[in-house]
Amino acid sequence: MTDPRIADPRSRQRQARTTALACLGIVVGMTALAFAFVPLYDLFCKATGFDGTPLRGAAASGPVSQDKMVVHFDTNVAPGLPWRFVAESPQVEAQLGATQTVFFRVTNTGTTPSTGIATFNLQPALTGSYFVKVQCFCFNEQTLKPGETMDFPVVFYVEPGIKADSNTRDLTEMTLSYTYFASKNGQPQAALATPTGTRAN
Repeated sequence: MTDPRIADPRSRQRQARTTALACLGIVVGMTALAFAFVPLYDLFCKATGFDGTPLRGAAASGPVSQDKMVVHFDTNVAPGLPWRFVAESPQVEAQLGATQTVFFRVTNTGTTPSTGIATFNLQPALTGSYFVKVQCFCFNEQTLKPGETMDFPVVFYVEPGIKADSNTRDLTEMTLSYTYFASKNGQPQAALATPTGTRAN
């Protein structure tokens, strides 16, 4: 015997609408999660140092270790931004637990004012949870006039706990890498472009 609910066209229409609304709800939910994932992932990385993201914190107040770590500085400028970008020194030997300051110099080599914003990464990625930035110019828009030069400090320290972690205790060096991108409304443009190196000598 045929189920009258299946034979009724109105019932089939209601079922079709219910199915369509459920599918639409899933699509909307997945889209919302996709947009939320990026800022949530960014917050997670900043809070934990995951994926080579340096931590943000106050100046070091704990004991200073006799151990040291060589910190290399890699500076890059993405295509489309006519800037020269270098660190005052290509590397420093940082005593663990001691606060250090390194200056970075940017110069607009173009003929018009331009605005840039720097992103960063730390390698090996495992060192991110032990590298603490106290002050940094990253993610702050900077506008330079033609020929203008500005110096920006990075204040940081490497936590002594890096030597107590079995995953990082044998490491003797790390690289803090910055890339300047052209910026619009506080966001880096052409973020997928391959940066051209302007590594300090």
